Amino acid sequence: MRAVLAARVQRVRHPGWISVQSYGKHWPCLLPQHGPGKKHERPIVLTDWQREILIAHAGSFLRGLFHSDGARFANRVRVRGKAYVYPRYMFVNESTDIMGLCQWALDLLGIPWRMNRRNSLSVARRDAVAALDRHVGPKS
Repeated sequence: MRAVLAARVQRVRHPGWISVQSYGKHWPCLLPQHGPGKKHERPIVLTDWQREILIAHAGSFLRGLFHSDGARFANRVRVRGKAYVYPRYMFVNESTDIMGLCQWALDLLGIPWRMNRRNSLSVARRDAVAALDRHVGPKS
C-alpha cells in the first residue's frame, strides 16, 4: 500500500487476524469500484490493469471471493432411497457484476460451475471441487 499510494499504513492486531488500514484521498482513483451505496446497485467493472492481474492470479481472486461470500460444505442428497454425501462449494452475491467476475475466474482455471439460483453459483463435480480446493483452501 505504501509503495503504491498511501502515506501511512497501519496494522491492527486482533485475536486470529490482522487488520491492515490505509488512508488517502486518492484511493478511489486507484480502485474505481469503490463508492457510495450498495455494491450490487453500482457497476463493478475492472480496469485494464486490474484485469491483467486477475488473469495472472485467478486462483487468489477466487480465494478472496469464496472466503468472503462463499462456503464449502458436505452436500447430502438421497437418490432412490440411497444417501450420498459429497463436498460442494457455493458462492452467493447480489451483484451480477461480481458474480460475472467469479464465473470468469472459474472459466480461466477451467473449473466447471452452475448457477443454482439467480444469485448463487455451485461447484459440485468431484474434479472441480478438488481444483477449487487447491486455490481456495480452508477459511482462516
